[in-house]
Amino acid sequence: MAISTLVTGVVPAAIASVGGLFVDAVANSLQQNANDFSDFRQEVLIYVLIELGLVLLLTASQRLNMLCQSILRALLGNKINVMILEKALTLELGHFEDSEYYDKLVRARREASSRPLSLIVKTFDLFRDVITLVTIGIFLFQFSAWASILLLIAGVPAFAAENKFSGEAFRNQRRRSAERRLQVYLEMVLTREDGVKEVKLFQLGKHFLKRYIDIFNRIYREDKSLVLRRTAWGYIFGLLASLSFYFAYGWVGFSAILGVITIGQMTMYIAQFRIGQNAVTSSLTAINGMYEDNLYLSNLDEYMNHEVPELSGTKTYGPIRGDGVRFEDVSFIYPGSAKPALDKISIHIKPGESLAIVGENGSGKTTLIKLLTRLYKPTSGRIFLEGLDLEEWDIDVLRKKVGVIFQDFNRYQLVVGENIGIGDIKDTDDLERVQEAAQKGMADSFIKDLPDAYSTQLGAWFKNGKELSGGQWQKIALSRAFMRKSADILVLDEPTAAIDAKAEAEIFAHFRELTKNRISIIISHRFSTVRMADHIIVFEKGRVVEEGSHPELIDKKGIYENLFELQAQGYK
Repeated sequence: MAISTLVTGVVPAAIASVGGLFVDAVANSLQQNANDFSDFRQEVLIYVLIELGLVLLLTASQRLNMLCQSILRALLGNKINVMILEKALTLELGHFEDSEYYDKLVRARREASSRPLSLIVKTFDLFRDVITLVTIGIFLFQFSAWASILLLIAGVPAFAAENKFSGEAFRNQRRRSAERRLQVYLEMVLTREDGVKEVKLFQLGKHFLKRYIDIFNRIYREDKSLVLRRTAWGYIFGLLASLSFYFAYGWVGFSAILGVITIGQMTMYIAQFRIGQNAVTSSLTAINGMYEDNLYLSNLDEYMNHEVPELSGTKTYGPIRGDGVRFEDVSFIYPGSAKPALDKISIHIKPGESLAIVGENGSGKTTLIKLLTRLYKPTSGRIFLEGLDLEEWDIDVLRKKVGVIFQDFNRYQLVVGENIGIGDIKDTDDLERVQEAAQKGMADSFIKDLPDAYSTQLGAWFKNGKELSGGQWQKIALSRAFMRKSADILVLDEPTAAIDAKAEAEIFAHFRELTKNRISIIISHRFSTVRMADHIIVFEKGRVVEEGSHPELIDKKGIYENLFELQAQGYK
């Protein structure tokens, strides 16, 4: 790109100069006797061939520049997107739940693949135009220093106006991040298979579409106003540039009439001035574009330089291997909330013990698991595994020791075997392990009936994809959790909400067998599941209000016994 840019910067001025020499050669041949035509024809032919060679060189360099840009577009776009995704891997769960930070991510991704390339291209364009101006300035200075000055200042007003409007356009785009994100969300709701059912059933289509159009209309009105003002001022200042050119045009013409310069020099200076004026306009546009690109790249810079707390732990085992998990006065408050989601929780779970957690929605059950897996950090208090504070554990080792299936588990649009196998990523291709996990998760009974068994594509996003029922997806997710043979802690967060009672009983028979020497934590609203646990704790408003075994809690006649009786009445 640098080589081709250098060539395209120098050659236009050279073409104009050769063109002037060609005109002079033709004019001189017309003034000479017929006997001398052969010499002038040879001179004219040489200038024609030189100019042809320069044009071919210019064309080749322009094509080379376009080729480099095409290749660079692919490489640089991918590089920037990979940087954004790598940064995303370092973020904590709280970042994705923070709307302000999510706006940063959206702004960084929106033009990440185009703006960096645009900045590079405009930098080279400026480099080319500066070379052109220096080359042309040398020629025009021979005619008049004032001509060089006129050339330079003619495009400045247009540049100043463009600079102002570019800043305004950027501020508008930045301010609209949340609205743009809402538009994307509405598009997704109206077009994705997981949203269409309710959209049709509740007749939400026109309502959401109207909100989408209203957002567009607000943005359109602002953009239209900006474009109209930008165009009007651009036209006015463009007229100034045209007037300056034709002033120079007449100036050069009268100089030729007065005999100060030759006809060929007149042709050359006019061509030089036109090329120079285009170069001034182009260079100012490039500078303005670089300014605008840098404004947008500040979004990328803001995202990439966002400070993420370092996960400094390095330990791979704890000093007390048989101590299990301890929560000591653990509290957690979500950002922006004044009320704690967990309030001074103290729990000790020993290896081989099964713990069930019950409570109303929003009582802090899932938050507890997110703290255990270090998706969140406690606001206060400490959590220990094997007698070692979670902060001191190597994060990768810690997360390999915990297998979790959340109630909002992912439905990966992958083949069945990979969908299950990624529960233990190193054994994704181990079909025997996958089949064993599928049996424990009760998924093998329907997988064998799928068109390609464990090679069947799941989901509706890709060709020949097979959509599953809610219960079948849940069994796939359970099987994924059972892939974690090395996990010392297995957590099931509402694992059987979409599974029938018979399958639930069979799954937990497997689950009890699987977790004999491990810690198992079950979060459930089904008391047929909960009563199987060795120890049960009852959450209310972020606090542990009751704990004990099923018989002990029934005898207490408290919250647990009341909830159990309410659910039992539904089966009488």
